[in-house]
Formats: sequence, C-alpha cells, structure tokens
Amino acid sequence: MSANQEPEGKGWLLRGLSRSSAKLASGIAGLFTKQKLNIYRLDEVEELLITCDLGVATASRITQQLAQKRFNEDITPDEIKGYLAEEIALAVDPVARPLTIDPAIRPFVILVCGVNGSGKTTTIAKLANRWRGEGKSVLLAAADTFRAAAIEQLQIWGARTGCEVIASETGADPAGLVFDAMKRADKERTDVLMIDTAGRLQNKQDLMAELEKFVRVMRKVDESAPHAVVLVMDATVGQNAHSQVEIFKEAVDVSGLIITKLDGSARAGVVVALAEKFALPVHAVGVGEGLDDLRPFEARAFARGLVGLPG
Repeated sequence: MSANQEPEGKGWLLRGLSRSSAKLASGIAGLFTKQKLNIYRLDEVEELLITCDLGVATASRITQQLAQKRFNEDITPDEIKGYLAEEIALAVDPVARPLTIDPAIRPFVILVCGVNGSGKTTTIAKLANRWRGEGKSVLLAAADTFRAAAIEQLQIWGARTGCEVIASETGADPAGLVFDAMKRADKERTDVLMIDTAGRLQNKQDLMAELEKFVRVMRKVDESAPHAVVLVMDATVGQNAHSQVEIFKEAVDVSGLIITKLDGSARAGVVVALAEKFALPVHAVGVGEGLDDLRPFEARAFARGLVGLPG
C-alpha cells in the first residue's frame, strides 16, 4: 500500500474521527476556560481520556507528564488539545508503518484475520483496489467457506476490483481451498495473494486450529508463507479490541493491524491503547465504505484529528 495517495490532505481523517474528537474536545472545553491546572482538573482529564478508550495506563502517563509541565499554571482548552495531540502522536508514531509488498516475493501471501463483522472482506477489497491501481496482480481466496454470504461478498468485491477469486462450495474444507489458492498463485507468479478467513470467536479452539492449519498448508507450497498476517479491528468495540488481539496472536503470528469504522465510532482512542500495549504496526485506518476510504495510518494527523485539531 502506497503512502502517497492522499488527495484530500489530512481533512479526510479529521472528518473520519469527528465522533471521537467531538467527545474528547467537548470534554476538554467543559473542564477548562482559562484556569489553573490543579489536581482536580488533572483527575478530570485522566478520566476523560479513559472514557475515550485510551486506556488507564496511557491516560495516567499523559496526565502525569502534563502535571510536570504545567501544574498550577493557567491553561486553555486549545493548549490542552495541543499537548494531548503531541503525546498521542509520540505514542502511536512507532507503530505507524504501511503494509508494503516485497516485489522479490511472488506471490506475497497475506492472511487476513478478524472477527465476523469487523470489515475484513471490505478491507481486502480496498487493499486489492489499491494494489491493482499500482499495476499489481492480485488473487483473492474465500477461505470463510462456512458462510455463503462471506463467499458471495468477496466475489462481488473481486468483480468490482478486477481480481479473480478462488472459492468453493459452502461447507467445503477451507484448508484445501487455501492450498489450491497457493498453488494457483505460485504457478501464475501472482504478485499478491490475500486470504479471507472466518472470524468465529464462539469457539476459540476451532478458530485457532483452523488458522494454524492454514499456515501449515501454506508452507507446503512456500516455507516462508504467510508473509504478512493482518488483523482487521473494528474501532467501535473499544477496549474489547485488546482481547481480540490476544486471541488472534495466540493462534497465528499477527504482524500488523488495520483499524476500521473510525468514522462510525467515538472510541478511536483505542488505537492509542493498542499501540502502547502490543506495539503491533498499524498499517491503515478505514473511514468509510468506499474503495478509497482506507488510508495509511499517519501518527500526527491521527493525533490531531482525535482531539479535534486540523492536521
């Protein structure tokens, strides 16, 4: 995914984060007009950050640092926002890393994971559209074989993006389909193979066993596969995102995150908490349903958008 495709500057992100920024910005405005930063105000700032899903540890660290710099001084809402934006940007900058395709590896195999409803299949379509626009060949594999709707959805997106989809009958062995897709992509020297997986958390053991089997099957064709394991996260789940990361990391070696539905959530602060806890790369964020609504994750723009400041 190229990081240079941002035709609208950073305004798209400010709009996409409007619900989260409204919650945080209005909370700050309610706490401060221009008055001294005392212990009570600090506690209120910390509580506000926690309610915005930044996490207890992150909220505590940020407010302690704020206290060291400005305790018992007059401070305005805009000064608070600017400070928070700087601290949030510092927290997420180490994980702001694009998902890049190594042209020396063909096919470059990406296993895409996430709970059902997280926006996994739509994210695959957005990535496919981006890479197709760069002239790469992309093959999609519908490995969620137990849901007819999942197969059909990927086929629809495949047609829209000009990508062939490897699919089977509903209920077929998903590992067998993954193997067939690997052989096909290897034979045709496809640039990118993306594998859509099931996300049923009701039975964690089955999910883990299936993902582990996928990896074993891939390595029968290419010992280095998968070359990326992307976990797609829905921002609206807030702190539940932590348990999802832990579950998928148990099953497979997650190499990076894509956060979706930021435009429909007031809980985008969870991105900060995930960055500090897991240190996994955040490749991109989704701010809409359109094929162009997946953008590279950029730390400063995200941080300023989160507190309601222009990029």
